[in-house]
Amino acid sequence: MEAVAVSVIAVLGTLIGAGSTYYFQRKAQERSEAFTRDERLRQERIDAFSTYAGALLNYRRVLVFRWFVRHEGRFAEDTPELLNETYTKRYAAQEAMFRAQMVGNSPELTALAERAMEQITELHRIDDREALDEARDRTRQSIRDLVAAVAPHLR
Repeated sequence: MEAVAVSVIAVLGTLIGAGSTYYFQRKAQERSEAFTRDERLRQERIDAFSTYAGALLNYRRVLVFRWFVRHEGRFAEDTPELLNETYTKRYAAQEAMFRAQMVGNSPELTALAERAMEQITELHRIDDREALDEARDRTRQSIRDLVAAVAPHLR
């Protein structure tokens, strides 16, 4: 009888040990998977928002260049290719904005992203140099504000 009790205790101990080992390994695996998923999302956010900021800068650059071409009488440079480049940069910025909005986790970031795009798009509607200079400063700051707002979400 004593041998049976020892055997039962040994089997129970083995089962408890196996169960607790499984539990702790499963928890460790879940933590590892969560960390990997969070890190992948963080990297995706970094990529999306840095791509968007770069696309905004490129779109802004081509709009400012086109403004100078059109308002300084350099009409020979206002070619269909320049107009096409303007559209290409705008589409690239819009695509990058949509991607950033999909991986972004904040309505505030979405609003800042849209505001930056709207302000930059307004550059081509400006008629005088003083207003252009103000708009350039404003658009530069809106991009900086977006980057500053995104940074805490990426740490």
